[in-house]
Amino acid sequence: MTRVIIIVITLLLSACSGREVHTLNKLDAVTGVTITYSESPMIFYRDDSGKAAHARNFVHLAPLEVNRMGEFRYYLWLGIWNTLQDPGPGQARDGFESIVVFADGEPMALDLSGWTATAIGATEPVYVKPVASAADAYYEVTIDHLRVIAEATDLRIQSTGSRQQSFEPWDNQTSARASLNEFLGKSVY
Repeated sequence: MTRVIIIVITLLLSACSGREVHTLNKLDAVTGVTITYSESPMIFYRDDSGKAAHARNFVHLAPLEVNRMGEFRYYLWLGIWNTLQDPGPGQARDGFESIVVFADGEPMALDLSGWTATAIGATEPVYVKPVASAADAYYEVTIDHLRVIAEATDLRIQSTGSRQQSFEPWDNQTSARASLNEFLGKSVY
């Protein structure tokens, strides 16, 4: 009987260890906040071939949960960059003081919380910039905003300001969607 229990436990543990993990945690040693984040950001792009052949602007989008001693806040991180030569931080940030996320056609306006990790109470960024010249941006959201984004079949991001730009999903985002769903506590199977 003991042998059967050991075999069952071993099989269960091996099944659990084979599951892919898409959500990670990080403790900020200086501020003491625990940050939960998804492994794979969604990638959006905008063709900018009017400036140069194959020129594109990109926006990486991913969720963050900041736990400050039981007080939870949620953010969207955006990594903003383009394939042209380094335009400088001012130009990369242009129009991203606020954004509109369109989830199945419904607009969700979001205002910038800040350009650095200090906006979320951290001393260093959680997500690695896609390229060195990328600008980080943080937008405070609710868990319901994140659920709307996760459940949407059609997503689009639009920057604001005088040069509004619309960004479409780069591909089907399978890994990023699995990561977002796990972040929200949903089954990824």
